[in-house]
Amino acid sequence: MEQKEIRAAYVDTLMELAVKNSDIVVLEADLMGCTNTGSFKKAYPDRFYNMGISEANMIGVAAGLSSVGKIPFASTFGCFASRRVYDQFFISANYAQLNVKLAGMDPGVTAATNGGTHMPFEDLAMMRAVPKLTIVEPSDAWNAAALVKEAAETYGCVYIRFPRKPVPVIYTAADKFQFGKAKVLKQGKDVLFVALGSLMVNESLKAREALAAEGIDAGILDVLTLKPIDREAILSEAGKVKAVISAENHQINNGLGSAVAEILAEGGFRGKFARIGIRDEFGEVGSQDYLTKRFGLDAPVLAAKAKELLR
Repeated sequence: MEQKEIRAAYVDTLMELAVKNSDIVVLEADLMGCTNTGSFKKAYPDRFYNMGISEANMIGVAAGLSSVGKIPFASTFGCFASRRVYDQFFISANYAQLNVKLAGMDPGVTAATNGGTHMPFEDLAMMRAVPKLTIVEPSDAWNAAALVKEAAETYGCVYIRFPRKPVPVIYTAADKFQFGKAKVLKQGKDVLFVALGSLMVNESLKAREALAAEGIDAGILDVLTLKPIDREAILSEAGKVKAVISAENHQINNGLGSAVAEILAEGGFRGKFARIGIRDEFGEVGSQDYLTKRFGLDAPVLAAKAKELLR
């Protein structure tokens, strides 16, 4: 399967937008080689700000740039984009009703060999608590480009979460995406995987294949926007199956699993429900494949949980 980098789509889209919009600016916390923003610096040196390893200050500067009409995109590792800058992002950007876009790279186990200190399992929970904040996690390069474009064109703060490594291409250039709208990737009549992010969407696809070999029909809903979440799509697809499973590269508490549980409970869903995600643990060093299995995020776990619920 063809693979492309979401980080490349992120920067390429910003460079494309910058041609026509001189208000697009990029801020970086000395990670240009990791986030790929070095290419934006070469193209627009006067609209690029390397703030060094001072992430909280970077958000303050981004807020200041927004207050004078700029559209700042600030990026760093997800652990720093959440835990380290939370108060500045909450107060200086969101509370002040400004227009700051914050990109957190290498979420969850995709931080891999950077280890537990750099492995954000809680960033979605933190960001989900911020009023009016839009939270998106693209599943491939095509929807990453579309969501970055919408972020630039929509006033308000946005948190974008994406991995550094290449990920499988799922969609095409013809597919349309927008904030608050999930994508029905596969229809199913037995179980529904409600997945967020490239890792869990692709593990859900693998689980679907394994279940199909046993006569179980699994659907997959690619959430894309955690906030505002597509309540209508979740309830509609859940109404077609006997069981629903949320799948996230994040703590099961206060992220996607909690959001789906709230929707199903309030919407009167009468089937079974389970959450797949990190279970109250810190991260550790390892390859992404090892960590995906170690924390129970892989396709065999998803398939086994589906069979358990349908039993």
